[in-house]
Amino acid sequence: MCLGIPGRVTEVTDRDGLLMGVVDFDGIRKDVCLTYVPDVRPGEYVIVHVGFAITKVDRREAERTLDVLRAMGDAVRDELGEPLPAKDRTA
Repeated sequence: MCLGIPGRVTEVTDRDGLLMGVVDFDGIRKDVCLTYVPDVRPGEYVIVHVGFAITKVDRREAERTLDVLRAMGDAVRDELGEPLPAKDRTA
């Protein structure tokens, strides 16, 4: 199964002419290619599929999707290499 997982962009950089960034998936941070969303800014949310951000998404939709993905534990682990952390209910 291949998933598109939402995450928050924390950094945007140019790496040898390639738009890259760090995306935070509720505590799991991964390097991601941002070439397909060239107007993305830190703090915005994107959907990431196999290391590429493929579209932007609003925060509310990202959070809703992450809640669903938490319930699918193994599928997320297969995509990110580790499970999503439990949701912090105090934030």
